[in-house]
Amino acid sequence: MTAPPAADTIDSATLFRQHAGFVARFLTRLGVAPGDLDDVLQEVFLVVHAHGGYVAGPAKPTSYLGAIATRAASSYRRRRSSSQLRASSLLPDELTSRELDPVETLQQGQSARALERALASLDPVLCATLLLVDQEGESCTAVAASMGSAVGTVYWRLHKARKLLRSALTAFEAQEDVRRASGPLQKDVP
Repeated sequence: MTAPPAADTIDSATLFRQHAGFVARFLTRLGVAPGDLDDVLQEVFLVVHAHGGYVAGPAKPTSYLGAIATRAASSYRRRRSSSQLRASSLLPDELTSRELDPVETLQQGQSARALERALASLDPVLCATLLLVDQEGESCTAVAASMGSAVGTVYWRLHKARKLLRSALTAFEAQEDVRRASGPLQKDVP
């Protein structure tokens, strides 16, 4: 006979209902392809179920799920060959607005794709740390607790991830500038 869950425990079904959207977006940002997203999402919640859900502590439910999703995304990336990995066609968030003109919409789409590519170039643990702290508003203490790391390690990872992200975005911007400067390809007319 199993003991009833403690009052400060959230079962896996409730976690799924409350946070599946967050976990799916998070996995996408970690480089999981849209076609594989359901399977990897299921892996995350199978681990949550096996651990008996979430037990309240220094980590919030989202940082707890983020840590599990990071490991699932790492496992996914190992299973996939580098030729099968591709940047997601999904934007990180809804960035387009009906009120923007077409040029602004195109520029925002290009910026979002550059950000997605830059995030995909990061080590999954660095990317997860960056997303949990900067995008989801988690504290470094909560992230450290969920990942089983020292708080100083999380601060280091966050610093390193921000630095690498800036470098990747600068490189993508330079590539785009070169592409724009070269102009459209013209065919030779005989």
